[in-house]
Amino acid sequence: MTDAGESSVLGAGLSRAARVVWAKHDRDGEGWLPLWRHMEDSAAVAGLLWDRWLPSSVQSLVAEVLPQGVSDARILAVWLAAVHDIGKATPAFACQVDSLADLMRDEGLEMKTRRQFGPDRKLAPHGLAGQALLTEWLEESHGWTGRQAAQFGVVVGGHHGVPPDHHQLKDLYDRPDLLRTPGPSEPAWRGVQEALLSACADAFGVTGRLGEWRAVRLPQPVQVLLSALVIVSDWIASNPELFPYFPQAAAQTGPARVAAAWRGLQLPPPWKAGEPADDVTGLFLSRFDLPEGAVVRPVQEAVARLARAMPQPGLLVVEAPMGEGKTEAALAAAEILAARSGAGGVFFALPTMATGNAMFSRVVRWLKRLPVEEDARVSVQLAHSKAALNEAFAGLERASRQALRAVDADGGSEDFRPGVVRGDASAELVAHQWLRGRKKAMLSSFVAGTVDQLLFMGLKSRHLALRHLAIAGKVVVIDEAHAYDAFMNVYLDRVLSWLGAYRVPVVVLSATLPASRRKELAEAYAGAGAVGFGALAEQDAYPLVTAVAAGHGPVVDAPGASGREGCVELERLDDDLELLAERLEKELEGGGCVLVVRNTVKRVLATAQLLRDRLGDAHVTVAHSAFVDVDRAENDKALVDTFGPPEKSEGRRPTKHVVVASQVAEQSLDVDFDLLVSDLCPIDLLLQRMGRLHRHQRGVKESDRPERLRVARCLVTGADWSGPVPVPVRGSVAVYGAYALLRSAAVLVPHVEGERRPVRMPQDISVLVQSAYGQEPAWSGPWLGAIEAARLRHEAHRADQVERAGHFRLGEVGRVGRPLLGWVAAGVGDADDSRAGRAQVRDSRESLEVLVVQRRQDGSLVTLPWLGEGRGGLELAVDQVPSPRAAKAAAASGLRLPRQFSDPTVMDRAIAELEQFYVEAWQRKDSPWLAGQLILVLDGDCQCQLAGYALRYSRRDGLEVTRA
Repeated sequence: MTDAGESSVLGAGLSRAARVVWAKHDRDGEGWLPLWRHMEDSAAVAGLLWDRWLPSSVQSLVAEVLPQGVSDARILAVWLAAVHDIGKATPAFACQVDSLADLMRDEGLEMKTRRQFGPDRKLAPHGLAGQALLTEWLEESHGWTGRQAAQFGVVVGGHHGVPPDHHQLKDLYDRPDLLRTPGPSEPAWRGVQEALLSACADAFGVTGRLGEWRAVRLPQPVQVLLSALVIVSDWIASNPELFPYFPQAAAQTGPARVAAAWRGLQLPPPWKAGEPADDVTGLFLSRFDLPEGAVVRPVQEAVARLARAMPQPGLLVVEAPMGEGKTEAALAAAEILAARSGAGGVFFALPTMATGNAMFSRVVRWLKRLPVEEDARVSVQLAHSKAALNEAFAGLERASRQALRAVDADGGSEDFRPGVVRGDASAELVAHQWLRGRKKAMLSSFVAGTVDQLLFMGLKSRHLALRHLAIAGKVVVIDEAHAYDAFMNVYLDRVLSWLGAYRVPVVVLSATLPASRRKELAEAYAGAGAVGFGALAEQDAYPLVTAVAAGHGPVVDAPGASGREGCVELERLDDDLELLAERLEKELEGGGCVLVVRNTVKRVLATAQLLRDRLGDAHVTVAHSAFVDVDRAENDKALVDTFGPPEKSEGRRPTKHVVVASQVAEQSLDVDFDLLVSDLCPIDLLLQRMGRLHRHQRGVKESDRPERLRVARCLVTGADWSGPVPVPVRGSVAVYGAYALLRSAAVLVPHVEGERRPVRMPQDISVLVQSAYGQEPAWSGPWLGAIEAARLRHEAHRADQVERAGHFRLGEVGRVGRPLLGWVAAGVGDADDSRAGRAQVRDSRESLEVLVVQRRQDGSLVTLPWLGEGRGGLELAVDQVPSPRAAKAAAASGLRLPRQFSDPTVMDRAIAELEQFYVEAWQRKDSPWLAGQLILVLDGDCQCQLAGYALRYSRRDGLEVTRA
């Protein structure tokens, strides 16, 4: 054994017995790493992370609770990283490798063999053992109480992702032989443990601080952040490509070892925003691709002004109509709030992968316009399960690819700038290799992704502290807040309470938001004891911007809308396909573009079929969620290219066309139609759909539209209107519930009966939403019985949602000084953006996702034949790993099967049938696109049977499912 301890900060003062305690072992060779060296490595990494990677907002939060502020905070973080693996200096851990255990036995550290310990060894995982040893040392050597020590010790105990609970600690204390071998060698064990802890305290400047720290009460958010920093430090220091093992690396000095590792890691530093000048117009013109002559809108000006004027960065809730530039306002506010708070990045949360993909490109364009220091690099991530299929993100990944290995410093200099690559005046955007994967992606500075990534912050799961650290250092933007149901809001409200505790600036965007929900969001962020929020539930101004800063009452601003004002005439239409077809034939006599929005895919396909029979195939297209991923993305693009703003769709807009769509047409698509037909739906969603009607000016007084369609009109169908109370169709009730549909129908009465007053946009948006979601009017006659029965079912369903969401929801922020013991106990294990992960934070059954391929008549497998860019019809070899191009094309053909397959019995049968198709060559490590995926094989006619259902897929209509 080579002993390099004499030249080490820690090793020089340690006995030989302490220097042979091991921490790492190469199972495929003889390499190993002594504990003292891993302690030094981890401490050094923690120091570099603190100095060069951690946003100043996170540093400040830790620093403010310690007597000497930032200096204490850095010392504490480095020390906790140093001692995090002290639990490896125990018989329960050391016995695992016989050769290394024998070296320790030779120095008087006797221990049982692994077999002699048996399963009892699992009572002392090294994190838990480390917490026990550290707290014992603080109590016995420094006079701390158990509670004082526990709030520091739990950081060590939870460094593998789950803080211990009281029962685990009790079980360990009942088995002291797992910590030290009883008998003659017990003093030797105790001496080694105390020596390592004392050496760390001396080496990293803690010994002189422990007396004053004894009075410190660490808030739970600080405990979480320290835990996460230790986890990141440990992960980096445990990478043998960066920190090689002994004996090969035994001669390497600590500083040289760390410098080489950091240079090899090239971890981009946090974004450091400078506060923009007060010129709001200049800010928007310099950051965004605005058309010539554009002016900043009142909503945008109000958001920027409140972001500057808040006593301290906090929560902004922005409610404004579609087309008011809320996204640009949010990004401008993020820059201002980041400069004020010290946040090191932005997370933009969106309701779906499709909206996340679209926003990622917008964020990248914004980033390229931000002022940065020369040669700056910032890390960027698209955070959802299919991010690798997004070409914009994949391009960044390819450009950023690097090998993670230690790089020796020329001349041994320690003064270097990590990871600098010269670029142009804008920041170099990198999708950093180390910051990939479901647990680390959110640690990048700039992230666009699904809201699930944010909601996971409120889900008790392994390595939750890491997600908290990732989000605590950013400005968070939550888009389409109206799109989240009661189940998701249970998690969102808890997440907001933690974000408030971390003092994370948050911007919530919504086109339509019930006043009660606005109040709930503000109160959740403000935390317990917040007062003065009742008035938020009474605000009916629109647009509206609400600002909430910690310790202050809410401030509201009603800036007024700047977009075109308009009126939409509403009309009821009986739910009859023949009647609809006749009506559209008449409406389209002079041409025009119509959007028909149905609440279920089944109704979309049935409607499209009849309209094709009447109008011709060329005049009808469909858009819904039951397309494979690549087809759906092309559908969305085609919609915007064809029906988007005049300057983008010029020459492509058809003379006569009908798009039959599901809810995919509601969000984040800038499309403009002459006439709207919509199934009855909740009023806020109906208003979203109406936002696709006459969205852009087309000629003076809409003169470029067909004469018959120059007045904006919406035909509301999907219900039996013949009785005194409408009866929504069954499919709509299954999706939205009868209560929301009846409340929506009720507020529409003045607009569809009697004088049929048009809906004024945007003036009536807030009025309608508050009426549909606020206090119920005094119902009478038939409405009374219908609404009451629906309300009871609705309240029971909501109560069930809240109860089920609460099972794995993270607790509230605990009182100051309370240790994180049991913080994620009874949790869900790992949380990720898989179909099972999303089901944990959304009120949906677990869905079944497949990759769709086709089998030719000769038996060969190919990608779907119509895929563009040369990806269609590529052969998928079964005797070897398919070509990367073919495999990626198959992976891009992912499809989420519809609701029928979410039934547990049907799902089990479907999985069993799908697993009968198994290609061994596709399961290898060098087949990342296909390994572990369920494959749906269609025949030459793009049909198959699955779990008692007949499936047919076409590029035109997507997936159709009928009972076999």
